[in-house]
Amino acid sequence: MIKYFFPLIAFIVIFNGCAQKEEEYNKPALYWYNKMITQIKNFQIDEADDTYTSLESEHKNSPLIPTALMILADTHIQEEEYLMANYYLDTYIKRYGFSKNIDYIRYLKIKSKFLAFKNQFREQKLILDTLNETNSFIKKFPNSPYIYLVHTINSRLLMAKASFDKEISELYARIDKPKAAKIYKEKAEQSWKNLDEVEPVDVPWYRWLFE
Repeated sequence: MIKYFFPLIAFIVIFNGCAQKEEEYNKPALYWYNKMITQIKNFQIDEADDTYTSLESEHKNSPLIPTALMILADTHIQEEEYLMANYYLDTYIKRYGFSKNIDYIRYLKIKSKFLAFKNQFREQKLILDTLNETNSFIKKFPNSPYIYLVHTINSRLLMAKASFDKEISELYARIDKPKAAKIYKEKAEQSWKNLDEVEPVDVPWYRWLFE
C-alpha cells in the first residue's frame, strides 16, 4: 500500500502546481501590473521581472507597459542592479523613442551607467560609452531639465579619463619612454586642461597590486 502512497502524493502536488500555473495565464493587463507592483513592494524583484514578462507577452500594446518599464528600471537602479536597469531602459527607448519624456529615460540610462562605474582603471570602455551618451544627450536635449545633471556626470567622467591617461603618462615616464608619456599627457589634457585639478584616485592597498 505504501508503495502507491508516495507516487499518489507526488501526483497531487504536481497536479496542484500545474493547476496554479494555469490560473496565471490569460489575465488582464491590470492584474499583471498590480501583481508586479506588489512584488516590488515586498522586495521580490526577480518575481516582479517574471511578472513583467507575463504582462508584456500577453498585452504587448498595453498602455501600462511604458510605466512598468520605468518602474522596473528605477527599482533595479535602487538595487544597484545596473545591467537589468539598462535592459529595461533600452527596451523603453527602442519601443517609445518618440515619447515626450524620452530625455528623462535617456538621463536615467546615463545615471545608471555612471553609478555602475566602480573601478577607474578597469572600466575604460564604460567611461567612453557613457561619455558618448552624455555628449549625445547634450546635443539632442539642450533645454532638458536634466541637462545640468548630465553636464555634471560628463565633467566627472572627463576627470576620470584624464586621471587614467595621466597615470599612464607617469608610468611611461618612469620606465623612460618620453614619447609615449607625452602622448598620454596630451590625451589627459584633452579631457581636462588643468591636470592639477584632477586628484588621484584613492585605491586600497590590496587592489593597488592589480591596477
